[in-house]
Parts: sequence; C-alpha cells; structure tokens
Amino acid sequence: MGTPGPATISLTAAGSAYGVRRSLTYLAGIIAGTTVVLLAVATGITAALLAVPAVRPVLIAAGAGYIVWLAYHIATAPPLAGQGEGSAAPGLAGGALLGVANPKAWVAIAAVFASARLASGAAFDAAAKTAVLTVMIVLINSTWLAAGASLAPLLRDPGRARWINGALAAVLVAAAALTVVRP
Repeated sequence: MGTPGPATISLTAAGSAYGVRRSLTYLAGIIAGTTVVLLAVATGITAALLAVPAVRPVLIAAGAGYIVWLAYHIATAPPLAGQGEGSAAPGLAGGALLGVANPKAWVAIAAVFASARLASGAAFDAAAKTAVLTVMIVLINSTWLAAGASLAPLLRDPGRARWINGALAAVLVAAAALTVVRP
C-alpha cells in the first residue's frame, strides 16, 4: 500500500511544490477517492465492473489521461521562489479523481481482500480489512505529502526545481504505466 504509485508520487510532488497546508484538500481528495476504491472492492462492486469487458479500458484511459495531465503540471511547475500564494495547488476533485483512477490502489486493495484473513466471518473480515486499510490510506498518503514538503528547500533553485519536478512527473507516469501493464 505504501510503495510509490500515482497517488503517492503526486502527493510528494504537491507537497514539494505547494507545501502541506496548501495541499491538504488534494490529500483529502486522494483519501476520499481511495476510500471509494476500498468500498468498491469490499462490497464486490469491482467484480461486477470487471464482468463488463468495455469498462476496464475506459477506466484505464480516464486514469491515464488524468495522470498525464497531472504529470505535465508537475513538470512545468515554476520554482517555489517564483510561486505566489495565489498559485493553486491541486484540489479536492482532482485528488478524488486520481484516488479512484489509480490502478495501483485497485490492485493493492484487491490483493489484501483476496489474500489476508482478519476474522472468521465474511462480514467481520470485510469490516476489519476496511477499518485497517482506511487507517493505512490516511497515514500513508499523509506521510508521502510530508515527505514531499521536505523537498521544498531544494525547489527554490530554478535549475534544481526543473530537474526535480521533471523527475517526479516521470516517476508518476512510470509508476502508473507499471501498474497498468503488470499481469
């Protein structure tokens, strides 16, 4: 759950570019979107969606489009010294969209539900997994945001900022691509 992926990399980039405080709504959106994924897996909606062959490519295309758009904005973000307080960090809706469209979230959460057993009854097991994963979603994503904010001093230099922003954007796209092409 905590390894680099589209949501965690984008939170790192948002934290480094905008700071923790200005990225909190984006964090809340990612948490909300990932929680939607968690609930979809826990309730079996995922199995129903995957039973419709046309749905998977549409979801992948929507997620990939948003990730590329986000990576572009990360790569082209100005150095921190050039950003005023009016510079807008990604918002709640963008975070929620990435949380839902994040292929790594679907795979990781489905893997937990398919492999781990926390309680003897099916309903108790699903409830326990949902509770544990919800706490993990909040802690892991908050940690990645804070880690990104720790990069902020490096982003005050325009040359370093361009390099770091470009690297974060490339890693974001690569993490998403690796998640989609894995068997």
